[in-house]
Amino acid sequence: MASPEPSAGGDAASQSAAVQPLQLPTPEEIKGQEMMNNCAVRSVLSGVMGGGLGVLMGLFFGALENPIMSEEMTARQQIVYQAKQMGRKSMSHAKTFAVMGLIFSAAECVVEKARAKHDITNSAVAGCVTGGALAAKGGPQATCIGCVGFGAFSVAIEKFMERHT
Repeated sequence: MASPEPSAGGDAASQSAAVQPLQLPTPEEIKGQEMMNNCAVRSVLSGVMGGGLGVLMGLFFGALENPIMSEEMTARQQIVYQAKQMGRKSMSHAKTFAVMGLIFSAAECVVEKARAKHDITNSAVAGCVTGGALAAKGGPQATCIGCVGFGAFSVAIEKFMERHT
C-alpha cells in the first residue's frame, strides 16, 4: 500500500525549496541603489575605472616597445628606458580611458533619463557623443567619423553582451 505521508527523499526538500519568502532590500541597499542612479556618481566611477584600465594597458603596451638603439645600451639603460616608456604610456592611456569612460557614462545616463527607456539606442547615442568628442580636435570630418565609428562599436558591444533583449 502507498503511504499518505511524504517520503523522506525528495518531496519535502522540493516543497521547501520551491517557496522562498520575499526579502525586502535593506535601507543600506536602497541608499546604494539611489546613489548609483545619480549620473554624476556613475560618470565619475566610470572615469576612475577607465583610468585604472588605461594604466594597466599602458604598462602592457609600454613593455612591448623596444628602444631603437638597444644594441648600444647597457642593461641598466634599457631597464630605465623601459620604465620611463611604461610610465609615459600608462599616463597617456589612463587619461584617454578616463575621459572616454566619463563621457560615455555621462551621455548614456543623461539620454536614458531623458528618454525614460533602457535600450540599445542609449548606447548608440552615447557612443556617438563620445566618439565625436574624442575626435573633435581633428575637425568636422573626424568628428563625424568618430561619432559613427564609436556609435557602431557601442551597438556591436551591446549586441555581443546581450544587455538589452
